Amino acid sequence: MRSVEEQQARVAAAAVAPRPVRVAIAEAQGLMCAEEVVTERPMPGFDQAAIDGYAVRSVDVLSAGDGDDPDDSGSGEISLPVMGSIEAGARTPSRLQPRQAARVQTGAPMPTLADAVLPLRWTDGGDNRVRVLRGVRSGAYVRRTGDDVQPGDVAVRAGTIIGAAQVGLLAAVGRDRVLVHPRPRLSVLCVGGELVDVSRTPGTGQVYDVNSYALAAAGRDAGAEVNRVGIVSTDPGELRETVEGQVNRNEIVVIAGAVGGTAAEGVRTVLSELGDMEVTRIAMHPGSVQGFGQLGREGVPVFLLPANPVSALVVFEVMVRPLIRLSLGKRAPMRRVVQARTLSPITSVAGRKGFLRGQLMRDQETGEYLVQALGGAPGSSTHLLATLAEANCLVVVPSDADQIRTGETVDVAFLAQRG
Repeated sequence: MRSVEEQQARVAAAAVAPRPVRVAIAEAQGLMCAEEVVTERPMPGFDQAAIDGYAVRSVDVLSAGDGDDPDDSGSGEISLPVMGSIEAGARTPSRLQPRQAARVQTGAPMPTLADAVLPLRWTDGGDNRVRVLRGVRSGAYVRRTGDDVQPGDVAVRAGTIIGAAQVGLLAAVGRDRVLVHPRPRLSVLCVGGELVDVSRTPGTGQVYDVNSYALAAAGRDAGAEVNRVGIVSTDPGELRETVEGQVNRNEIVVIAGAVGGTAAEGVRTVLSELGDMEVTRIAMHPGSVQGFGQLGREGVPVFLLPANPVSALVVFEVMVRPLIRLSLGKRAPMRRVVQARTLSPITSVAGRKGFLRGQLMRDQETGEYLVQALGGAPGSSTHLLATLAEANCLVVVPSDADQIRTGETVDVAFLAQRG
């Protein structure tokens, strides 16, 4: 029986990031930048007012105060004529004469000779003449040309995950498209003669196809571009054609319901014709029996997951999700893990690493993490999706432990937050 860590290492070795593509910056959020975005122009591209006020020459108003202490009103009273008003976006150049002021909006271009902006609150707000109550130093409340970025500066570096700030910076430097590592394409298939789609009414012996919907959602949550194929035929010819088509157009393929029973043996026989596929026992529960291989000419990673929806989701979380995150270029592909104190006993399977559903909370007074296990003990209903839907974490039980007592500390992996 192979350890969880050994299997994860085998899977991680198959991670291949898709070839970079150029996309609109509005579509780049969450993706890893694949180029050094070098700025061609300064930002801002001109001297501009940082606040609403009056553009002035600092030498003309400095005697109204010391220019450093806004509470110091100085001893001299200064009044300047207002030459006009400059709005943000104004394109006509303007020039300030000595001992003049110009009313300016935030973002407005500074007139020539002006080297400071006098805040409105330090004036009487006059339209034709303005009385100066405080002085300002040169450069006060002015955004100089290139203060943010100079030509030749790198705005976004290769390997950076593009977030809201990076999208804004790309827009600020005039880039409408950027080269990124795209989301890996993931295809989800399900096999099983008992399955019907949710659009149909199941007959005797039939159940809804849960896995293709749940696993497709898990793939999107992990950051993949998902194609939910749904239920596929186990006829050897049709199955081979379907799987081969998905392998040729995706970076990852997941097949649920292909690791147990006679039907699963037929599936594995077909897959073995397309490449190396191994079904083995992994020292974990639930979902110890699982398959992994690399099929097709490109050696595309293909996972075989259990038919049990809870087991399938747990295996996806432990094995498939990290591969998606690696393909996205994430430096930390695993979920965040914290230590929490148990609120009730937990029974696990000796010799297997447990990944059990749980509810994680935090003591408001001490800040300590607390966890309540929701199921997963031997003999319990591990198939119940209801408890998985209630869970916000997976309790990770070491393989050498079969009993965790109340009050003991365990590792807990955060699941995606709802809401």
